[in-house]
Amino acid sequence: MRRTSTRLSDGRELLYFDADGTPPRVAVDQRGLAAPVEGPQQRYDALMDEWVSVAAHRQDRTFQPSLVDCPLCPSGPDRLTEIPDTDYQVVVFENRFPSFGGLPGEYQAECPEESDLFRCEPAVGRCEVVCFTSDHDASFRSLTQEQARLVFDAWTDRTRDLYDRPGVEQVFVFENRGDEIGVTLSHPHGQIYAYPFATPRTRRHLESARTYRARTGRNLSEDLVAAELAAGTRLVAQNEHAVAFVPFAARWPVEVHLYPRRRVPDLGALTDEERAAVASLYLDVLRRCDRFYDRPLPYVAGWHQAPRHADGRDEAALHLELFSVRRAPDKLKFLAGSESAMDVFINDRSPEDVAARLRSLSDGAGSDGAGADG
Repeated sequence: MRRTSTRLSDGRELLYFDADGTPPRVAVDQRGLAAPVEGPQQRYDALMDEWVSVAAHRQDRTFQPSLVDCPLCPSGPDRLTEIPDTDYQVVVFENRFPSFGGLPGEYQAECPEESDLFRCEPAVGRCEVVCFTSDHDASFRSLTQEQARLVFDAWTDRTRDLYDRPGVEQVFVFENRGDEIGVTLSHPHGQIYAYPFATPRTRRHLESARTYRARTGRNLSEDLVAAELAAGTRLVAQNEHAVAFVPFAARWPVEVHLYPRRRVPDLGALTDEERAAVASLYLDVLRRCDRFYDRPLPYVAGWHQAPRHADGRDEAALHLELFSVRRAPDKLKFLAGSESAMDVFINDRSPEDVAARLRSLSDGAGSDGAGADG
């Protein structure tokens, strides 16, 4: 893999990831952008013991541009985009409208009130955009095995690099796909958030794992994967190094979790062989999901990685959680009172039925939509 680092005209970093043998990248951003605004702040929610990022500058971010105005397509003679070159394989660049940014001590956070209950800090960290391909009409599921592996190599590079960055506690690699999810740019891409704290969901995971270890002497994630393999009723697909299943207590109409068979803390800890197998299984899962309703499935897919210093980090397990709000071909699941207000989910679909349908939708399998409505 060839990795080329350059700078956009406003100082943000851009990285090209190319297959070996690709000619060197020499294009220069000609747009003359102004320097980014001062970084966002985070405010402490004392009631929930959580941090909330306040990034008012994101109100002005690009929203559903036309194809000719897509900022993630390559640059051309008549348009200049976020990617200066006329073509690319995989590109990663600093988000122009970040929710987290900067280094510790680089800027101050002005707080309207300051007390034990009202605390403000700079929302340090980094937000990056990952463009999977220069083809605007593609998607992750349409990538070849080689293209998907290059994306995984880029994710791994960024995970390692960001975990070494001062002030970063957790790195989250994710993709939002589909208008129903709220995607503002249709070009196939994902994002990476480098948080200055361990996220609330991860803290819950680690707390559960610590409790389970104290009770059983074993690791929760390892036992969970083994139990799903033994049960078999919620398995979706597997290979030598990875397994995918619908979780026993799935919250979403379509939900799949993917785990490497060997427990590791993050993408950087996978071997080359494991990374290739995980990438292959991920492609398989995405293609099955797009056959579920015979149309592209809107989804959020995120790689859960261990925080750097949090209590219980040794119990963490790298895994993917993919979910969709589509509960029928023409119906969406909206998070109303119970889910939004109380975090108590009600699922309208049986996890076993969802898994059985996904199992039946392997490459080459026909799909007539049977069983998809509900």
